[in-house]
Amino acid sequence: MIRFNCDYLEGAHPRIIEKLVETNLVQTPGYGEDEFCERAREVIKEKCGAPDAYVQFLVGGTQTNMTVIASILKPYQGVLSANTGHINVHETGAIEATGHKVLALPSEDGKLTAAQVQEAYDAHWADGSHEHIVQPGMVYISHPTENGTLYTKEELKALYETCKKLELPLYLDGARLGYGLMSEGSDLTWKDVAEYTDAFYIGGTKVGALFGEAVVITNPALTKDFRYMIKQRGGMLAKGRLLGIQFLTLLEDGLYEEIAGKAVKQAMHLKEAFLEKGYPLFYDSYTNQQFPIMPKEHLEQLKENYAFELWVPLDDEYSAVRFCTSWATKDEDIEKLIADLDNL
Repeated sequence: MIRFNCDYLEGAHPRIIEKLVETNLVQTPGYGEDEFCERAREVIKEKCGAPDAYVQFLVGGTQTNMTVIASILKPYQGVLSANTGHINVHETGAIEATGHKVLALPSEDGKLTAAQVQEAYDAHWADGSHEHIVQPGMVYISHPTENGTLYTKEELKALYETCKKLELPLYLDGARLGYGLMSEGSDLTWKDVAEYTDAFYIGGTKVGALFGEAVVITNPALTKDFRYMIKQRGGMLAKGRLLGIQFLTLLEDGLYEEIAGKAVKQAMHLKEAFLEKGYPLFYDSYTNQQFPIMPKEHLEQLKENYAFELWVPLDDEYSAVRFCTSWATKDEDIEKLIADLDNL
């Protein structure tokens, strides 16, 4: 069985395993206060052009989202998100479990616009009963989105400027940030992401690490007591050096960009094959996620040898499905899938 159903099917990049073995018996302080975490923080700040950024390491994406969001919001506030946003559809009510509501806004492509945020903000304050309604307190986006779509620099800047005007912190979920930054469909850079958000995280779990996400907070007003919140939410890893070592290995010499770029290139090859063989795309993604629309008969045949994710059943005959490449996808597996598409 060849699996394309997600981008966290394998363990970790071999260089990370090598570094973990190499440093295994090195004694360090715990809880992310070791030399490896400190070096990783400096690499991240330099890469982002944000020398004053506040960087902390957590273990997984849902944990990171609930920790960051709960730390920013007041008890009566909620977070604006696209209705397709991960916090709204794939986190088992984690945000709600912290006592906050996800304020979902409609989105066809998974993105939010500055105009939508302004409209939602205005609608709340224009309501005569606004004190009886959850107040918008921040904005959540992801890059890439759940649908493989991307923000341009212009879009992110406009969103950030609107959020800043409205005093709504903008938080970017970067679970697949590497695949977004290395996509030909986006003009965003590391420095742009740092400049036009109040906080974001660099995804490790889906981009070569065993586990781990690096939270980067560029708005100093949001950093106070953040480590208290990490601890309370179960995110403070005692052996924090395991996170620092992984991010240092991924980021200090371009490995993160290299392996993410490879996965995107493979996905673009697969995208071309789907189109050449007459399969339309549900979303026009330029990331490691591709969403062909295929006859269910063909999908049943592919299931014999491949794993992929059902995305949206469209009717009795067709469904949109998702194929993911990752840092570890083999070129020969891509070629085998393309060859098998010819036989459907």
